[in-house]
Amino acid sequence: MLLFNYLGAFSINKFVDDNNVVFGKLKEDDYDFYVISMLGEKANPNERYQHRVKLAIVTFFIMLIFAITSIKSVNFAIKIVIVLAVTYLIFKDDYNKVKRFYKAHLHDINLKLPYYLKSLEILIQHYTVPVAITRSLESAPDMFKPGLRDLIASIDAGDSSIEPYMAFARRYPVRDSMRMMRLLYRLGLGSQERKQDQLIVFSRTISQLQNKSRETKYKERLEKMEKKTMTMLMATGAAVMVILILSIVQMFVAV
Repeated sequence: MLLFNYLGAFSINKFVDDNNVVFGKLKEDDYDFYVISMLGEKANPNERYQHRVKLAIVTFFIMLIFAITSIKSVNFAIKIVIVLAVTYLIFKDDYNKVKRFYKAHLHDINLKLPYYLKSLEILIQHYTVPVAITRSLESAPDMFKPGLRDLIASIDAGDSSIEPYMAFARRYPVRDSMRMMRLLYRLGLGSQERKQDQLIVFSRTISQLQNKSRETKYKERLEKMEKKTMTMLMATGAAVMVILILSIVQMFVAV
C-alpha cells in the first residue's frame, strides 16, 4: 500500500477526500466544538478529523498484516476483531483527548462566562440585546465565539423564541448558564420602560457570579498552596527520618 501510494497508483489522501461524506458520518457531533475549545477559533476541525481517518486506515492495514503474518495460532475471525478493536481505539484517541481537555478546562469556561456577560451588560445599556450580542462577538473569548455566531445567525434568521439562547447555554453547560440566558432573553423581550429594572436584576446576578468566580479562584490557589506545603512537610519529615535511621545504623556499626 505504501509502495502504491509512493508511485501514485493509490493515494490515501485522495481516498479520504473522495469518501469524505461517508467518513463524515462517523464524526462525533461535538468533535468540532471540543477542537475549537482546545485550539481556538483558528483551528480546522475538518482537517484534524481527516488526519484521524488516515491514521485509522493506516493502522488497520498495518495491524491486519501483523495479525495475518505473526499470530498464526489464533482464529482468523478473532484476528479481525483484534484489528478492528485496535483501529477503533486509534480512531477514537484524538476525540477522547480533546474531550478530556474540555472537561479538564470546563472550570475555565465557568470562570470566564461572568466576565463576558459583564461586558455584554455594558453594551445592553446602549443597544438592544441582539445588537449587543453581535457587537460583543469580536471581544468575546475564543471559546464562546462559535456559540455566539450560531446564536446571532438564529436571531438574524427570524427565530424570536428562547431556543437560540438555550442552545448557547447547552453548548456551554457551566454554572448558571441556563438561568443567565433566560434572563438575557427576557431582557430582550422587555419594553423600554422595563429595561432598566430588568438590567438591574441582570447586573446583580452577574455580580453574584463574578463573586463566585473569585471565590473559586481563591479556593484553587489556597488548595494549591496547601498541597505544596504538605509536600514540603512530607519531604522534610522523610529526610529527617532517613537521617535518624542512618545515625542509628552508624552508632550500631561503631559499637
